[in-house]
Amino acid sequence: MSRVGQRPIPIPPGVEVEIDNHQVTVKGSKGELSRSLSPDISVDRVDSQLQVTRPADGGRYRAMHGLTRTLVANMIEGVSKGFQKTLELQGVGYRAQKSGDKLVLQLGFSHPVEITPPPGITINVEGTNRVHILGIDKEQVGEQAAQIRRIRPPEPYQGKGIRYQGERIRRKAGKAGKAGGKRK
Repeated sequence: MSRVGQRPIPIPPGVEVEIDNHQVTVKGSKGELSRSLSPDISVDRVDSQLQVTRPADGGRYRAMHGLTRTLVANMIEGVSKGFQKTLELQGVGYRAQKSGDKLVLQLGFSHPVEITPPPGITINVEGTNRVHILGIDKEQVGEQAAQIRRIRPPEPYQGKGIRYQGERIRRKAGKAGKAGGKRK
């Protein structure tokens, strides 16, 4: 049995869950999320918890069991607490600032990079080198953070670029760091 799929999902106070024919809608203080789930997996409400069950022990059912449980649990956590990803800019002259609801990044290009967040995503800037991406949908928050990081990923020689908070970059020695003899 799936260890993840077996665990019940607690429903915190202030969160409403509606299950309608494989469509799960979750409402909370931060907003509302809805998702269509696989018809093979059933989600049932038991007291103040949700239980995810599968019909058989086949490989496809086992895979969908844990995934469905995690998706529903993330929806509940998103509408009650929300999700946040933090990006750090590292490099001389690299900085971020807000202009209205847009994020303006100076990343060593000849032009500033402007990013408009999609609906449901909020971007905050702390100082000049820290960017917080907030939202209720974990997938959207992660995707937006990945898109911003993709603009200037951290490079291994000097470590400049955009990185996730706490991310460690494996550094490489440059030409001066190589030990070698004469070339013929």
